[in-house]
Amino acid sequence: MRFKASEALRFLGGLLAAVLLLGLLVLRVTSCAPLPATAPGLAPKPALAPAPPPPPPAQARADCSAHGWEQAANINASSLRGLPWAPFRRPEFGWETYAPLIAREIATACAPDTPAFASAFAAWQKRQGAQPSGLVSEIDFTRLKGVLQTRRPFVLLSAQGVCPTPPDEAALVSSRPDEGYGAKQVLLRPAAMAAYRRMVEAARVASPEIAADPRYLSLFSGYRSPAADAARCAEEGNCNGVVRATCSAHRTGLAVDLYVGQADGFPPDSSADPNRLAMTKGPAYQWLVRNADRFGFVNYPFEPWHWEWTGEQP
Repeated sequence: MRFKASEALRFLGGLLAAVLLLGLLVLRVTSCAPLPATAPGLAPKPALAPAPPPPPPAQARADCSAHGWEQAANINASSLRGLPWAPFRRPEFGWETYAPLIAREIATACAPDTPAFASAFAAWQKRQGAQPSGLVSEIDFTRLKGVLQTRRPFVLLSAQGVCPTPPDEAALVSSRPDEGYGAKQVLLRPAAMAAYRRMVEAARVASPEIAADPRYLSLFSGYRSPAADAARCAEEGNCNGVVRATCSAHRTGLAVDLYVGQADGFPPDSSADPNRLAMTKGPAYQWLVRNADRFGFVNYPFEPWHWEWTGEQP
């Protein structure tokens, strides 16, 4: 049998297409992406292993200058509040809301409009195989978002077209009245609740600001049944949109919505841009970004309040 060069090229082309398709699936999935239901009893393993957490951020310095990165810093200072883009399928202006997550990922404690931040971002771009410009752009943020999303086992499953089967509700545990926002009762898997409690205790010890306000890091959502989620998104007319989904990470019993502050006039789970920005500037979110991974929690970048425990498979 003769092996034709054209057949080899077709095989390699098909293989490359399959790899690219998988990559696109991972990058497009958010906590609100539509997912088909899986057959009962099936528990496919994630196609990819979760990405490791980022390194700890560098210590804050009085001087965040970096020779040669002044121009990039000036451009970042302008785009920080003025960049027109849609990183999560909804038009936004500026990337200030995502600056704490970016800083954590590139391991810097310097402000996003400083030369040192631009230098650290350039080093991250180089590690990713991108042009090390030091400029935060939609293309580079999409790459960074992909890294963050692959730390969520729920996203890795959804890349396979799998909507996780909900846990047995009888096996879930309830929050205490002092743990729920407004004394709300929230259900989680036992190990996830234990990890949440360890994290909150550590946060209150480390941060006087968090300890002073009992609302900080309280639970306002945890496990939600598929039927409840479907009814909610149908009622709001936003099924499988940016904010609601018929298959949500909350069905796993591993996802939590935490009180991390709010802007005046907004509820604590409003996805309005001014509200999300106010949350990311508060002490609770800032502490979570730096420390939550130590307790197994990862963030969905669009929602500062939404965190998922990774200690068990969805």
